[in-house]
Amino acid sequence: MNSLKLILTRRRYFAPAWVFASLNLWFGTWAIYIPRVQARLEIDKAQLGIAIFFLSLGVFTIFPIASRLINRLGVGRATWYGVVSSSLAALLPLLAWDYISLMAALYLFGMSNGFTDISMNTLVTEIEKEDQQHFMSAAHGFFSLGGVLAGLGSFLIPFVGLPPLHMAAVVVVVFGINLYLRRQYLHITAAPVHQEGVNLGLLKPLLLLAVISFVVMGGEGAVVDWSALYLKEVSQAPAWLWGSGFLAFSTTMTLGRFLGDGISRKIGSVRMVGMGSLVALAGYAAVLTEWALAALSGFALIGLGFSVIIPELFRIGGKVPGVDSSKGIALIAGAGYGGFLATPPLLGYLAEGYSLQVSFWVLAGCALLVLLATAGLGRKG
Repeated sequence: MNSLKLILTRRRYFAPAWVFASLNLWFGTWAIYIPRVQARLEIDKAQLGIAIFFLSLGVFTIFPIASRLINRLGVGRATWYGVVSSSLAALLPLLAWDYISLMAALYLFGMSNGFTDISMNTLVTEIEKEDQQHFMSAAHGFFSLGGVLAGLGSFLIPFVGLPPLHMAAVVVVVFGINLYLRRQYLHITAAPVHQEGVNLGLLKPLLLLAVISFVVMGGEGAVVDWSALYLKEVSQAPAWLWGSGFLAFSTTMTLGRFLGDGISRKIGSVRMVGMGSLVALAGYAAVLTEWALAALSGFALIGLGFSVIIPELFRIGGKVPGVDSSKGIALIAGAGYGGFLATPPLLGYLAEGYSLQVSFWVLAGCALLVLLATAGLGRKG
């Protein structure tokens, strides 16, 4: 918990951590109003799915050029510009007047969020290197905390007549705090990196990190989308427990990220990834027993295991010798988003053709592959 204490007691660390929380506060507030937007625009689920695809398209559009922009602007200024653009873009989807404007709004929201995501992770990487402090995992804990705060905001829905008003209030508060804190990181730039063309030796560990990111975030997306259905159809849990799998997963995800930095400092990032995949593998084993309470504990273990892996991948990727930190993080983040978006529908086809249990056996196999892949990352971490 030392990293959490560091964040809560020093503005230099709280400032970037608050950007992490901000990103999920904006996104989470939009997410709780998706049913209302669908009803107001009178679009069906297929149309809504296409509209949400444009959000993902915006994310992937910015990824190839994000590192170049970050290096040109400086990572501190890039993070601040990301905050400004995301604050403005967060208002657009709830102001959309028709289907076309919704797709355009979500595309811009995705672009701004993707840029902010890469900028803030690069910022934390640079501060860690400069100060010799570990707080990447706790910063990701603040991202999870932002989602929890946005979810609590759903209790305001019966009392808020206009969804844009709710979002505007969130934007004003979140932006105001960022405006006050921006001076803590605005001056920070990434250290220049001497590069000598394409180096396959450097590319190999980055590609391995990207593959691990794809698998882990794909597993996260699968739990988010499929845990309730698994408890309902496979474990035959009572209705009041169907959402508990995601709740258990989210709770341990947040807790693990607040605890992760201290452990990482002691055992190293590579061992941390291995340990996280081992815990997640134990979680899948519990889920596959099909007993409801065991499945719930399994989802909790998966959340705990996965919680520390992505922050450590960013930490490793941001420190690869001869590679700009922003480029390494952009590659890892892009692969992770790809896994998060692609895995759930792929598993859906697998579940339809075979069974939901088979889908989770595949996920367990992927967790095992991550554990084995840590050997390829080497001993340095």
